[in-house]
Amino acid sequence: MNLPPPTEKQARILWFALTGLAVATVVMLVVATVWGLSRLLDVLSPVLWPLAIAAVVACLLSPVVDWLEKRNVPRTRAIILVFIVAFALVAAVLASVLPQVIVEMQQLAAKVPDYSARLQQRIGNFIAKPPAFVRHFLPAPAGAATDANSPAVTDNPALASATNWLAGTLPSLGSWLLGKIGKVASGFGMLAGMVLIPVYAFYFLLEKRGIQSHWKEYLPVRDSAAKEEIVFVLDSISQYLVAFFRGQVLVAMCDAVLYTIGFLIVGVNYAFLLGFVAVFLTIIPYLGAFVIFITALTLAFVQYGDWTHPLMVTGVFAVVQTLEGTFISPKIIGDRVGLHPLVIIIAVMAGTTLLGGILGGVLAIPLAAALRVILARYVWVKREA
Repeated sequence: MNLPPPTEKQARILWFALTGLAVATVVMLVVATVWGLSRLLDVLSPVLWPLAIAAVVACLLSPVVDWLEKRNVPRTRAIILVFIVAFALVAAVLASVLPQVIVEMQQLAAKVPDYSARLQQRIGNFIAKPPAFVRHFLPAPAGAATDANSPAVTDNPALASATNWLAGTLPSLGSWLLGKIGKVASGFGMLAGMVLIPVYAFYFLLEKRGIQSHWKEYLPVRDSAAKEEIVFVLDSISQYLVAFFRGQVLVAMCDAVLYTIGFLIVGVNYAFLLGFVAVFLTIIPYLGAFVIFITALTLAFVQYGDWTHPLMVTGVFAVVQTLEGTFISPKIIGDRVGLHPLVIIIAVMAGTTLLGGILGGVLAIPLAAALRVILARYVWVKREA
């Protein structure tokens, strides 16, 4: 039985349904890919962390090795010489800073319960009896006194609810942050990974020229225009990766030194510990700096109980971010990554949420840059014949 052809309206409905099915399939594939990648990163993180750190170390040391090689120093000897100097510098820095960091870490771990209780008490006192300039903007309950010295604000049910919420949330938030930091610290503390990092970095540096000249031959694609396109995209992405990691690590080191000096001037406890943690966290743009700022602000508020020192911490944060945005990042990174700050923030939040943890946040920026390369190559710019 031959069916009549669909009418124009029926054809539009059929094509709309097929298009919706195709879009839903693509979305499901993307979600499944992201979920699978996050699970893969979680399982392979003990293997990926040493490789990632070794790759970053190789990117940092590669210009020095190349410079020595141009001075007629054999590459193997240049790598060994650079490793000796780098290890000596790192050992000197750790010997001068790490003991104080360990002491401050032990002190902070011992005082976390006391700090949590004091923070809850002071926030509760602030909400119950806020300063006059804050109380002026709060609606007073019906029939309550309006005198500035009156404690009638404590009868506000909304403020009481906020106090109870903060009292229950702060310990959980603190435990979560300490758990994440402890997980990262334990990952970095694995002896096998730490031993393999210099081995990986040595071979990355030794085989740099071979990798650069022969990696195209290992692509499972025959020589064609498609292979040339794949090589171009992968080469552009690798340039973004090298530029980002090499620059961002140097920026993080500069930020850590500035944060440590600023917190010491302000008088915040655990300034060395905050600076040491900032070396790793501020590799993630914006999010790492925000975590350091909130932590220092909380410590200053708990330690002094006034508004002067938290404002001074805010000033330190503002100065460091201004120096980073106007001087440090332009001099070190420039515009080689080429991503808008809003794109970086969205990428970091998406990476930490979808890919999970600090490793996802670190990988988010290069992945966003890679997406930018693909879009600029095939979508935004019309290719010439």
